[in-house]
Amino acid sequence: MKIVFASNNLNKVREISNQLPDDIEILSLADINCTEDIPETGNTIESNAILKANYVTEKYGLPCFADDTGLEIEALNGEPGVYSARYAGKDKNDDKNIELVLKKLAEQTNRKARFKTVIALNIDNEQHLFTGIVEGNITHEKIGTNGFGYDPVFTPSGFDHTFAQMDIEQKNIISHRGKAVKQLIYFLTNTK
Repeated sequence: MKIVFASNNLNKVREISNQLPDDIEILSLADINCTEDIPETGNTIESNAILKANYVTEKYGLPCFADDTGLEIEALNGEPGVYSARYAGKDKNDDKNIELVLKKLAEQTNRKARFKTVIALNIDNEQHLFTGIVEGNITHEKIGTNGFGYDPVFTPSGFDHTFAQMDIEQKNIISHRGKAVKQLIYFLTNTK
């Protein structure tokens, strides 16, 4: 089975590809010659995932899945949430985003946060949503060099190290995206 993953983020593509069985082949946006910037104008994580999947399915007529992820910090009333990738500006700079989060939390004792990923799958003229959530805390400084995004400042509950200190296999077992991808894989391998 070939299916398009509507993402230009090579880290995400690699992370998800590592979890898929051999009989499911991911096509990237580049593989289908989709070079345009897919709009992410939704005001929720769910709506952005749906917008991206619908864009590819409607324009290219291909089965597609898309994801959107947000970091929701309790002391910041759920920020950065749907704006996680662009929290410190439109340039999607991970370091600046992390700096802004740490600055806003500088005087906070409540460091509770959660990552939420929603995957929208368009296949056989139907749409399915899969959600993965992982609870945790924001550290006081960046720790670790693996991963991407907010991984260096997020410690999942039950662990004493950040996502950026984990290898990709360990992270995939417990992460928000890993949980959503497991649901996607189960659906694709058990209903098709």
